[in-house]
Amino acid sequence: MSDEERIIRAVEKVSPSIVSISTTHILNYGLFNTYEATGVGSGIILNPDGYIVTNNHVVSDTRTAEVYLLDGKRFDARVVATDPSTDIAVLKINGENFYSGEFGDSDGLRPGQTAIAIGHSLGLVGGPSVTVGVVSALHRNIPTPHGVIENMIQTDAAINPGNSGGPLVDSDGRIIGVNNAIIPYANGIGFAIPSNIVRDIANELIQNGRVVRPWLGIIGIDMTPALASYYRLHSDHGALIVQISADSPAQEAGLKPGDIIMQVEDHPVNGIEDLRRTLWKHKTGETIQVKIKRKHQQLQGTLRLFEMPQSVYKA
Repeated sequence: MSDEERIIRAVEKVSPSIVSISTTHILNYGLFNTYEATGVGSGIILNPDGYIVTNNHVVSDTRTAEVYLLDGKRFDARVVATDPSTDIAVLKINGENFYSGEFGDSDGLRPGQTAIAIGHSLGLVGGPSVTVGVVSALHRNIPTPHGVIENMIQTDAAINPGNSGGPLVDSDGRIIGVNNAIIPYANGIGFAIPSNIVRDIANELIQNGRVVRPWLGIIGIDMTPALASYYRLHSDHGALIVQISADSPAQEAGLKPGDIIMQVEDHPVNGIEDLRRTLWKHKTGETIQVKIKRKHQQLQGTLRLFEMPQSVYKA
């Protein structure tokens, strides 16, 4: 089979699971003036029950949306739940036996492999559009107007407005990511949220209506050799605690500003983002072991993770 034929088959395999999403919401300006704002995006049918995953920014500020399938059928959709920190949202349409896409394992991705971005660019009629490239890089942390989205896939496959929420697929038609076109400066560079993250977050949104994340209760910065030399600290890696929240797990465990978190369980900590990702692999209520460096001492302690308070996105 030629490369061209393989790409065509991959597109044909996943296309019935891709939907076009249209939103309308009322915006106010001035004292008594309002107007309707419309938006378009893409989504992926998660399962035959009609749950759809898309980007949070596609459906932000609205609770309902119109969804169009590949065959043109229209459905009213409700927003089940959203997670702004990962830019993931779940919608629901009524019905059964919907065609759902096959999700692949994004942990097995390698730079250089084929990446196919599919979505309803600009909301144009006539079905989804297709662009082809490669996986350019992995584990990108990208700042957006809503915060930092972590661990993203970088691709040179064009991801245009309206493609947000559509799938990034491999040459076998397996979904390896969800396209994201929220980054305004990313000319010629596309990003996608890895499929394993999408699947985990979407399932939690469906089951719980929100994502429950564990919280340590610190503000910290990355340790670097330059920082260690300037402040005469005794480690050139880890997460340096700058501030501790009251009534937090860190305070309860006796951690102090100036402590350097070196390890969580068996995982060495290289910096604050590494610490956050490690913590989010654990569940609220779990007890974990941490190793810290305090001046010349190396200490080990136990702390119990609390649920992250609403609107808090610190470690």
